[in-house]
Amino acid sequence: MKFHVFVFVGVVHFLPLNSGKAVYGNGISQRTFQEIKEEIARYGDVAKAIINLAVYGKARNRSYERLALLVDTVGPRLSGSKSLEKAIQIMQQNLQEDGLENVHLEPVKIPHWERGEESAVMLEPRIHKMAVLGLGSSIGTPPEGITAEVLVVTSFDELQRRAPEARGKIVVYNQPYTNYSRAVQYRIQGAVEAAKVGALASLIRSVASFSIYSPHTGIQEYQDGVPKIPTACITVEDAEMMSRMASRGSRIVIQLKMGAKNYPDADSFNTVAEIIGSKYPEQVVLVSGHLDSWDVGQGAMDDGGGAFISWEALSLIKDLGLRPKRTLRLVLWTAEEQGGIGALQYYQLHKANISNYSLVMESDLGTFLPSGLQFTGSDKARAIVEEVMCLLEPINVTQVFRAGEGTDINFWIQAGVPGASLLDDLYKYFSFHHSHGDTMTVMDPKQMNVAAAVWAVVSYVIADMEEMLPRS
Repeated sequence: MKFHVFVFVGVVHFLPLNSGKAVYGNGISQRTFQEIKEEIARYGDVAKAIINLAVYGKARNRSYERLALLVDTVGPRLSGSKSLEKAIQIMQQNLQEDGLENVHLEPVKIPHWERGEESAVMLEPRIHKMAVLGLGSSIGTPPEGITAEVLVVTSFDELQRRAPEARGKIVVYNQPYTNYSRAVQYRIQGAVEAAKVGALASLIRSVASFSIYSPHTGIQEYQDGVPKIPTACITVEDAEMMSRMASRGSRIVIQLKMGAKNYPDADSFNTVAEIIGSKYPEQVVLVSGHLDSWDVGQGAMDDGGGAFISWEALSLIKDLGLRPKRTLRLVLWTAEEQGGIGALQYYQLHKANISNYSLVMESDLGTFLPSGLQFTGSDKARAIVEEVMCLLEPINVTQVFRAGEGTDINFWIQAGVPGASLLDDLYKYFSFHHSHGDTMTVMDPKQMNVAAAVWAVVSYVIADMEEMLPRS
């Protein structure tokens, strides 16, 4: 562990211990970092009890079995769909029956988009029916579809250089996959950039680390003042094939049909449950995942797993008869896939109490075997989190990485609240992300057990320590 961040500080300044605060200042009660380390070390037995219950005990495989029951019953849960609202009602009942406290629904308005029937067929240089998935919020095509020649590009820069060629065509993006954050810009902005140069539609190479001819959907965004054109994702294989064809000088023609429609915003809910704090109930450690998904696969990995290990964290703590000093709040977000819509409305509703949030946590990058915890916060808070992660040495998950952001918790992090997310196998995650392959078959109950143990230990210890995590 690296503690050099404390060398020049010497001591850590807190408000008096009975306040539960962690605000730094002059002339106020002081604790050395050694004292904080000793406090955290005293949680060793509690951490082992949580790990034993989650990984080896009666709760083993529980989060997996709970998740399987929901996604097998309800299926995928698209924003605005009846299946999402059914899942929310089921989860409210589940949390009540689990004995959690203050279980309630917080109403929000969310987007309602449906893809309808869709197809893409290559007509030239040969007949080839392509796998395709419309992108979220895309408009549809006319009933007869759009039939046009294709322009294949590998970047926005190439599109600009070849702008005169794009008018009246379907732009196909064959951007390379280096990492998700770079490649996803083509999914989000591809339609707008193609429309600016007069294209009739855009097809984007799926943003995926691996493909077995699987299209991967996701949200895209239109821009005011730019014509809206239909947009969809195609497989890596078809994007690369058309790129090869174009490089040989072949003329490519595609007929695209999309029945996508946007409807007025729908009523939905964020789902909330708590273990109310014993000493500082107004202060909060938030654990979360999102309950909505795309309309393909089962939404088991994204983000059923994250939602259910967050529920499991509270279940484990409750089952052991533990009650932390501050409130542990579970939030199952709605409409994350549309850009954190439910989470934004939660933030707007609760931000007046921002000083009472010690840590916000979101699991939305898979619940495979964790590599560690991603964390965003002050150096002092990071050093504390590193000590907490040492409690997870029995399951060999002790690393703390940078970048604890998540779509649903970013509003809080940007306002200065420390944030954490679970990190695991991103290559595997983006192989199945937003595709028909996101099913229970991807999930591993033993790995979910470990992920739940990590989530429970971190959330409990941070919630039970005498002070909140220090901010910058």
